[in-house]
Amino acid sequence: MRKNSIKNIRVNEEVLRELANMIRGEIKDPRIHPMTSVVAVDVAPDLKACKAYISVLGDEEAAKNTLAGLKSAEGYIRRELARTINLRNTPEITFILDQSIEYGVKMSKMIDEVTKDIKA
Repeated sequence: MRKNSIKNIRVNEEVLRELANMIRGEIKDPRIHPMTSVVAVDVAPDLKACKAYISVLGDEEAAKNTLAGLKSAEGYIRRELARTINLRNTPEITFILDQSIEYGVKMSKMIDEVTKDIKA
């Protein structure tokens, strides 16, 4: 299976949907911030590994705690993925903090500051 094959894209979408549902509703770890979202998922073509990009709306401490909570719940998450998604192999999940949304908001504010001076 090639990296950009239709099957791989479908697997990525399904894993993303299931991860988002689990983080939103099933995991009861108090370290996981309520405003946590799964931005993207990249499942390897051999279905052995998965990188899940997580965005946390909050401060640096909330992001650290959320990653720690997700790391401790990896076994539960993998077991639930195996139960809900019928794959030959259930991927080993690695959670990566994605700060692109936060970066975009910061850049948008900076652009707004520059353009308000021009309008005056």
